[in-house]
Amino acid sequence: MNIIHFGVFMTVNRSQEIIRRNVHHMCKFLVIGGGTGGCTMAAKLVNRFNSPPEHVLVLEPNEIHYYQPLFTLIGGGLKTFKSSRKRMIDVLPRKAQWIKDSVVVFEPDVNRVSTSSGVIIEYEIMIVAMGLQLYWSKIPGLVENLKNPNAQVCSIYGSDTVNDVFQKIQNTQKGPGVFTFPNTPVKCPGAPQKIAYLAEEYWRDKNLRKDIDVIYNTALPNIFGVKKYADALWDVCKNRDIKVNVQTVLSEIRGDSKEAIFINLNKPNELIIQKYGLLHVCPPMGPPEILKQHTQLTNSAGFLSIDPHTLQHTTYKNIYGIGDCTSTPNSKTMAAIASQSKILYDNIMNDLSGKPMTAVYNGYASCPLVTGRNKCILAEFDYNLKPLETFPINQKNEYWAMFMMKKYFFPFLYWNFMLKGKWNGPEIFRKIFSPLKSK
Repeated sequence: MNIIHFGVFMTVNRSQEIIRRNVHHMCKFLVIGGGTGGCTMAAKLVNRFNSPPEHVLVLEPNEIHYYQPLFTLIGGGLKTFKSSRKRMIDVLPRKAQWIKDSVVVFEPDVNRVSTSSGVIIEYEIMIVAMGLQLYWSKIPGLVENLKNPNAQVCSIYGSDTVNDVFQKIQNTQKGPGVFTFPNTPVKCPGAPQKIAYLAEEYWRDKNLRKDIDVIYNTALPNIFGVKKYADALWDVCKNRDIKVNVQTVLSEIRGDSKEAIFINLNKPNELIIQKYGLLHVCPPMGPPEILKQHTQLTNSAGFLSIDPHTLQHTTYKNIYGIGDCTSTPNSKTMAAIASQSKILYDNIMNDLSGKPMTAVYNGYASCPLVTGRNKCILAEFDYNLKPLETFPINQKNEYWAMFMMKKYFFPFLYWNFMLKGKWNGPEIFRKIFSPLKSK
């Protein structure tokens, strides 16, 4: 690899990474983050540029890579935690250089970043794929009560909390069972209600529903952003006696008394004290703190400021973004990243060739809305929140086949194709099925 080292020498191999101070790297492509977006883009670039002069470097501090869409099914007792995780070293492309470290300083004017271990990396092109940060501490009482076995507070959103969710659902003998959605962007925005449906079905099967009211409190003005699927979900909640409170935000947890304090966004001075038997919390989320500190790269909310169609940075033309950390106004899902990855790759290739960027991201996102242990509504939509469906059926309906895709096919696709840079989303199948769709 065409790596220049200054100062203390650094060795990297596939079984061990040794990071030392005062090391200097130069690379063609620098990928910040080894999650879904980072790993996918690194694989695509390695597949194209696998010779030493044009190598790919990935900066990622974590040793474990999670397929987070499975966390809902783990929380519902339908998948094992083990099935959601693999070693980072086994999913990153082998011809990429992995530095197990985290970025602390961006210097885009000189094409350079610094890491927490003092490593300096110069790049020609940088792709930022840092994901979202979970801000657990922004809700008073959340951190300590997640650890309190008697508080009955849980969350599918943490790799260190998801394993407790199903046990706490099983422990709940009387309610209410309360599920929350925060007043921030979140990854997989359907997940906070999916776990509510799974818990409700479990309690119903155990003949506990007469003692457990199920309540879904969301900060959003509707149950879902796309009307077609929102109408279907309202029917699901009505038929299963699930109460939905919109524009209702969790502000505090009192675990000893099992009370959750909510604010009605329409009447912010009025607090709602809700007793609970189980409280599932979707924590506030946002761009990583270190990204927010570099305002030359971000918009006013702290997200990487990129063109929503080309995915190129609005100021620095050799910087691109993908996934949840960016300013694109799409739903933050794995499916969105799959579609973004093709657009991003094509535009980088065009730019390197001196051609115009012609690939356009239309905001495609997909959310498999699991409504039970064998049924799912597959929502697909674009920037305009208009359905953009793949299959020649009415996808507002609950289907067993969609659930099977969520549980088995999508994880297989993720590990074996997407992370290897060989899955660009379902657009090709949408075209194949298009003649079969009713006009």
